[in-house]
Amino acid sequence: MGVAVGAIECRGSGTTTFAVVDPQPATKSARIARAAKRLAGALVPHLLMSSIPNRRLYEPTKTSYRGTIFLTFEGEMTSESAKYFVGLSLLPAIGPARMSKLVHLAGSAEAAWAASPELLRAAGVEHKALMPLLERRARINPDQELERVTHSGARVLTWHDREYPALLKEAYNRPALLYVRGTLTAADAQSLAIVGTRRPSIYGRELVTRITPTLAEQGLTIVSGLALGIDTLAHRSALQAGGRTIAVLGSGLDVLYPSENRALAEKIVANGAVVTEYAMGTQPDAFNFPARNRIISGLALGTLVVEAGEKSGALITSHFAVDQNREVFAFPGRISDKQSAGCNRLIRRGEAKLVSGPEDILEELNLSYSPRQLPMEPEGATPAEKIILAVLSTEPVHIDEIGRQTALPAPEVSSTLTMLELRNAIRHVGSMHYVLAR
Repeated sequence: MGVAVGAIECRGSGTTTFAVVDPQPATKSARIARAAKRLAGALVPHLLMSSIPNRRLYEPTKTSYRGTIFLTFEGEMTSESAKYFVGLSLLPAIGPARMSKLVHLAGSAEAAWAASPELLRAAGVEHKALMPLLERRARINPDQELERVTHSGARVLTWHDREYPALLKEAYNRPALLYVRGTLTAADAQSLAIVGTRRPSIYGRELVTRITPTLAEQGLTIVSGLALGIDTLAHRSALQAGGRTIAVLGSGLDVLYPSENRALAEKIVANGAVVTEYAMGTQPDAFNFPARNRIISGLALGTLVVEAGEKSGALITSHFAVDQNREVFAFPGRISDKQSAGCNRLIRRGEAKLVSGPEDILEELNLSYSPRQLPMEPEGATPAEKIILAVLSTEPVHIDEIGRQTALPAPEVSSTLTMLELRNAIRHVGSMHYVLAR
């Protein structure tokens, strides 16, 4: 009969695993699996992770090493334990790693919330941080804090929950909990992060608005940070293409930043999710955003940097992606263009793959690409519209150059461009420059 080896191992990943070893390694029988399940039935009530009451046993998975069978238990977090995770997230000196360690040492989120000074020190809380932590804990009511979350239409996920994003759960630096508005689905496992400067050039705007719809149409969820510039363009382009998108904040859900994107955030909630690791009321302090970037990269199979200067925060996201063993892509730019200096450096150093179109990304991610055939001109186009469409391409052209090439009167060029834009045949990409709409 099989025997249990070692103690129950709690990895902090929302699963509890122990091993059963067949004393006859060569035996590949169902007997050892049945023995493992019987042993599991006896041990389930004593699992350390008591904050996961609704456990279920997955089918045993047998390795080739000495007949070892690993059993894994996983379950949903209840509101009773959720409130303690929320409370822990509000304590000073308790970050994601320390929270994980504290819950592991205490045995449950509830016990971690009531941890003694000795247990807090064992989890890594320094002596000088202990008194402020205890004073802060005494002023927090976990029930009220959870009510504050639910009242805002949000919910809390920890790594215990099956809805917690699978890709993010694999990251070594994942957040201990996520505050979520909207929906996270299994389809989001196929996702791409798109990041870049807050002040994109016409070139950068054209790149992101041209490639994002195609990627969204191919089934990729677009992840970004809701910042002005490239982030905003990526979210909007995904939504306009009928795709899903996820926005990651560097503040609490009730302190949406930037405020200009409130309406966009609501559209994202309806067609994806707005998420953050920061508790309600957290302000968008500058030091929150580098940490936020690891969630952006952690949610995605890869990160695309569209435009980034030498010190752009988008480069921080790309570095996190490398650390998380994810792909990094970048659009090249002119060597004299400061907006592309960061992208060019990533490509030059071999830290990012050069991208010229959506097929480069899809191929690298082992995803199929089905180009969508679009009509060259709208039905019933007027003679003036046909002339203007003939001189436009995916490269931005200024309105004066359009007038020069078509020899049409300036008022007619302006009115025709307006009508073509209303019919979604062309796009205005800024500073009176126009391109074909994909």
